Amino acid sequence: MAANAPPLKQQAHALVENLPDTATWDDLAYEAELRASIERGLADSESGRLVAVEDLMKELGIDE
Repeated sequence: MAANAPPLKQQAHALVENLPDTATWDDLAYEAELRASIERGLADSESGRLVAVEDLMKELGIDE
Protein backbone atom coordinates (compact mmCIF):
# COMPACT_ATOMS: atom_id res chain seq x y z
CA MET A 1 0.00 0.00 0.00
CA ALA A 2 1.32 3.45 -0.84
CA ALA A 3 2.48 5.57 2.08
CA ASN A 4 -0.32 8.11 1.61
CA ALA A 5 -3.09 5.59 0.84
CA PRO A 6 -6.10 5.38 3.16
CA PRO A 7 -6.14 2.49 5.68
CA LEU A 8 -7.11 -0.93 4.29
CA LYS A 9 -10.39 -0.95 6.23
CA GLN A 10 -11.41 2.33 4.61
CA GLN A 11 -10.42 1.06 1.15
CA ALA A 12 -12.39 -2.17 1.68
CA HIS A 13 -15.43 -0.19 2.77
CA ALA A 14 -15.22 1.92 -0.41
CA LEU A 15 -14.88 -1.22 -2.53
CA VAL A 16 -18.07 -2.67 -1.00
CA GLU A 17 -19.95 0.63 -1.31
CA ASN A 18 -19.11 0.78 -5.04
CA LEU A 19 -20.54 -2.66 -5.78
CA PRO A 20 -24.07 -2.80 -7.19
CA ASP A 21 -26.85 -3.94 -4.84
CA THR A 22 -27.07 -7.16 -6.87
CA ALA A 23 -23.40 -8.07 -6.25
CA THR A 24 -22.54 -11.58 -5.11
CA TRP A 25 -19.78 -12.83 -2.83
CA ASP A 26 -17.98 -13.88 -6.01
CA ASP A 27 -18.18 -10.29 -7.29
CA LEU A 28 -16.71 -9.02 -4.04
CA ALA A 29 -13.93 -11.63 -4.09
CA TYR A 30 -13.11 -10.75 -7.71
CA GLU A 31 -12.91 -7.02 -6.99
CA ALA A 32 -10.77 -7.58 -3.89
CA GLU A 33 -8.33 -9.85 -5.75
CA LEU A 34 -8.19 -7.46 -8.71
CA ARG A 35 -7.32 -4.59 -6.36
CA ALA A 36 -4.68 -6.70 -4.58
CA SER A 37 -3.16 -7.78 -7.90
CA ILE A 38 -2.92 -4.19 -9.12
CA GLU A 39 -1.29 -3.12 -5.86
CA ARG A 40 1.25 -5.98 -6.09
CA GLY A 41 2.07 -4.93 -9.65
CA LEU A 42 2.54 -1.31 -8.63
CA ALA A 43 4.81 -2.37 -5.76
CA ASP A 44 6.88 -4.50 -8.16
CA SER A 45 7.17 -1.57 -10.54
CA GLU A 46 8.20 0.85 -7.79
CA SER A 47 10.84 -1.65 -6.62
CA GLY A 48 12.24 -2.09 -10.12
CA ARG A 49 11.12 -5.73 -10.44
CA LEU A 50 10.27 -5.41 -14.12
CA VAL A 51 10.86 -7.41 -17.28
CA ALA A 52 11.02 -5.65 -20.63
CA VAL A 53 8.22 -6.68 -22.98
CA GLU A 54 10.76 -7.60 -25.64
CA ASP A 55 12.60 -9.92 -23.22
CA LEU A 56 9.38 -11.60 -22.14
CA MET A 57 8.25 -12.12 -25.73
CA LYS A 58 11.65 -13.60 -26.59
CA GLU A 59 11.49 -15.92 -23.54
CA LEU A 60 8.01 -17.08 -24.60
CA GLY A 61 9.07 -17.55 -28.22
CA ILE A 62 6.72 -14.89 -29.53
CA ASP A 63 7.86 -13.01 -32.64
CA GLU A 64 7.07 -9.34 -32.82
